[in-house]
Amino acid sequence: MIMRFASSLTGIARNHGVNKTVVTRYRISLEQRQYAPSTINLRLAAVRRLAYEASDCGLLSPDLAAGIRRVKGARRLGVRIGNWLTAEEGRRLLARASTPKERRNRAMIAVLIGCGLRRAEAAALKLEDVQLREEHWVIADLNGKGGHIRTVPMPDWVKRAIDEWTAPAELTSGPLFCAINKAGRTWGNGFTPKVIWSIVREGAASCGLTGLAPHDLRRTCARLCHQAGGELEQIQFLLGHVSIETTERYLGCKQRFQNAVNDAIGLEPNGS
Repeated sequence: MIMRFASSLTGIARNHGVNKTVVTRYRISLEQRQYAPSTINLRLAAVRRLAYEASDCGLLSPDLAAGIRRVKGARRLGVRIGNWLTAEEGRRLLARASTPKERRNRAMIAVLIGCGLRRAEAAALKLEDVQLREEHWVIADLNGKGGHIRTVPMPDWVKRAIDEWTAPAELTSGPLFCAINKAGRTWGNGFTPKVIWSIVREGAASCGLTGLAPHDLRRTCARLCHQAGGELEQIQFLLGHVSIETTERYLGCKQRFQNAVNDAIGLEPNGS
């Protein structure tokens, strides 16, 4: 596969003069088409890697490949605002449940916000994955994004939410979350990540929270852990991030909206 890609790049280089200047123009054209910096940098990374492989195989001039690899990526200016819940909003989302469906949904949301799992990770959970290690409940050997395996600590309140769902449903093995028929009985072989999105959205709407996505619960887990004094490295382990910079982004920017700096600057009408 790499050899075919390298040969293709070599042909382009010979016929069209692909070099550092051409790749730089390619980056500029992507910027003019208003691609996101992350998308531009991902495409440039593919070009750089291809140039490296082609040079390593002797199919591209080392000087030409070196020039391509020196093309700078697009700069990300500013930070997009994320969506995090406060602890109070999280408690509202985890309100007591009575029906089997409500207990299942509550357990699912508890896993997302309490353990910081991704949608796909929660969808793939099995009861056998929840184990005791060092006298603490964990999700053992979770296969996460990119095939990275980690073990995720599980708070006692999350385990209780799971037990309140699985015990009445008489679940002892297999998928942790599954469908419920009109008679209140479980069936099927688990959920898709898309179903989890719908459950989170409906749960949020029921308690007055709008625009909430499952990944916002993962961000909320990271921020609440940090606010509670959790070490950055341990939060990185919890979320399964390869880069500590990714974890820092999940904690949110340092800008405060409560007691904002421009709330009281001497221009306020009297009595406001």
